[in-house]
Amino acid sequence: MTKSPRYYPAEDSIVKPHAKTVNNPPKIRSTITPGTVLILLAGRFRGKRVVCLKALESGLLLVSGPYQVNGVPIRRVNQAYVIATSTKVNVSGVDVSSINDKYFARESSTTDEGEEEFFAGDAPKAAVVSDKRKEDQKKIDSVLMKNVESVPLLKEYLGSKFSLRQGDKPHKMVF
Repeated sequence: MTKSPRYYPAEDSIVKPHAKTVNNPPKIRSTITPGTVLILLAGRFRGKRVVCLKALESGLLLVSGPYQVNGVPIRRVNQAYVIATSTKVNVSGVDVSSINDKYFARESSTTDEGEEEFFAGDAPKAAVVSDKRKEDQKKIDSVLMKNVESVPLLKEYLGSKFSLRQGDKPHKMVF
């Protein structure tokens, strides 16, 4: 025997229609423009200085190391996890029009493994970087490296890691 509910809605109660939510991409900070040198604050490459290439439709930033200088590949970064510096790099010759959010979508695995294969305890599969990504990285880095090397000490600046020491006051720093 089930218990009857304590509350019964009135028959003439008005049901409000649910408003459709629209997810607009976040606004990009005014200090972050294509060519701005950014400091990554989180993730595998935290502390590295990277060059912002463009803002994607999703609100994420497209950045690159360049890979030859500090090992940071083309990747997407949330603007909440970067500090914008006043240093700029000329990125007018870099063609990133073909790179969008779909470019970074993971490929679905074609092998449907059953329960036995899942628990077999095989070594995890190593992440394989596609040849297209390697070609795009080389194409972008070649143009970016010419611009970086034209400015004295910029290559060394991008290669150096950002860190705080005891007594450093980040809120009083000018980047």
